[in-house]
Amino acid sequence: MRVNAIAAGFSTSQFPAHSYTFSMTTAPVCGWKLENAARRCGALRIAGLDEVGRGPMFGPVVAAAVILPKSCRLQGLTDSKQLTEKQRNAFDAAIRDCAVAWAVAVVDVETIDRINIRRASLLAMRMAVEQLAKAPDDLLPDYLLIDGRDTIDWPCPQQAVVQGDARSVSIAAASVLAKVFRDRLLVEFDAIYPGYGLARHKGYCVAEHLEALRRLGPTPLHRKSFGPVAQRMLFE
Repeated sequence: MRVNAIAAGFSTSQFPAHSYTFSMTTAPVCGWKLENAARRCGALRIAGLDEVGRGPMFGPVVAAAVILPKSCRLQGLTDSKQLTEKQRNAFDAAIRDCAVAWAVAVVDVETIDRINIRRASLLAMRMAVEQLAKAPDDLLPDYLLIDGRDTIDWPCPQQAVVQGDARSVSIAAASVLAKVFRDRLLVEFDAIYPGYGLARHKGYCVAEHLEALRRLGPTPLHRKSFGPVAQRMLFE
């Protein structure tokens, strides 16, 4: 998906948004605590948001938004990075099956290079919520739980949660959908750009990828704003 411009949105300053930094002395527990707190404040349709692909030097950034029903049971769900590929694929199917609504959005490399990866990640999450907003009015999210320290430009109460994908079932669900989608996309790109090992490392800056970049040079889907790619382009 190519993004040519970011549409002007609503300011969230009129809605209270809270960012929490949790203690790292104990391991986070993935559950419904944040969702239940939002429901006690009157929220009915709580969407979890997460992105995948901020760190790689290749390929798009992907975000997902998921609204789960209170009756949903996803035993063992947590941060997608802590799950095996088999577990992620199983949860991906289960989440799509039980979710009230879900959406995945992609922001391409050109946009990442133009506006920077942080803004592109927030844009991807906003785009995912925009897709949810195309649903009937009774499915629109009225509260957002967002992984990380940033909220997005969207007119409803929202909460940024550090390590949110390991604390909130809704955010963890979004984490799984985004990662499975991006990982499968990178497997397809591996066939288009052989020799880089994309199917294995998913575009991250591992030794295999850095060596392939040195030897083969960048592809059109390498992020030119990322240091290793920018340095390699100096020699072309």
